Amino acid sequence: MTPLTLTATSKGGRRTAWVPTLVLILGALYCLVPIAWVVVAATKDRSELFSTFTFAPGSGFFQNLSDLTAYRDGIFWRWMANSAFYAGLGALLSAAVSAAGGYALGRYSFRGREAIFKMILAGVLVPSIVLAVPQYLLLSKLGMADSYWSMLLPSILSPYGVYLVRIYAAASVPAELMEAARMDGASEWRIFSRIAVPMMMPGLITVFLFQFVGIWNNFLLPFVMLADDEKFPITLGLYTLLAQGASQPALYTLVITGCLLAILPLIGLFLVIQRFWSLDLMSGSVKA
Repeated sequence: MTPLTLTATSKGGRRTAWVPTLVLILGALYCLVPIAWVVVAATKDRSELFSTFTFAPGSGFFQNLSDLTAYRDGIFWRWMANSAFYAGLGALLSAAVSAAGGYALGRYSFRGREAIFKMILAGVLVPSIVLAVPQYLLLSKLGMADSYWSMLLPSILSPYGVYLVRIYAAASVPAELMEAARMDGASEWRIFSRIAVPMMMPGLITVFLFQFVGIWNNFLLPFVMLADDEKFPITLGLYTLLAQGASQPALYTLVITGCLLAILPLIGLFLVIQRFWSLDLMSGSVKA
């Protein structure tokens, strides 16, 4: 190959590399521009919100924050606490159930394993909106509608979480290591809790993150299940503020400020969990 050909190839490769970069930049703008609008709009008071340039900062952020805190004796922070409770406990329980189910499906052979796995795959394909009304009817029969359990129980089992852990367990937990532990007298529970779970931790953290974000952003399930606004999560609480804003425009500033505050826990969680991802991957490579 001549130098001229090499030069042409390198130039063509550089031109081709710009295509995915441009696509990523456009995708980042598509995701970040609405967030930037929320950040800027949260600084504006009622008069500035609809009269100033879209991305021009305002001067009313602290007043908006004070009004939001004072609204109905601080019910906004009750909604935030409810969301943290639903998402934190629901994601933790879901990760635990997914760990047990995925590990059993990935590392044990038993009759009906493939049938169960196919049913789980079918569950991944079913939209959550299809299950909301049947879940409400079932929990209503049990007397659990409009309770904290009505939000937690449907969130515990995640078909996608079980599927992900099953794939991760089959790839990251060697059968030879399990056999060696059995020969040393370890029980199945000890093998699972002391050997398998630490090796599956990056996958379990991924399941926890997906479930936490899904539960935190969930609107349909609390809309169907809950009637008492003291139990509302942040999504449904902000919706009630927005619905009132149609007749009371002043509440639009509270909704936008609330949306900004609702984003912050997710950003903080991702930054913290990203650190644990890196640590787990590094420790796994050292152990290997």
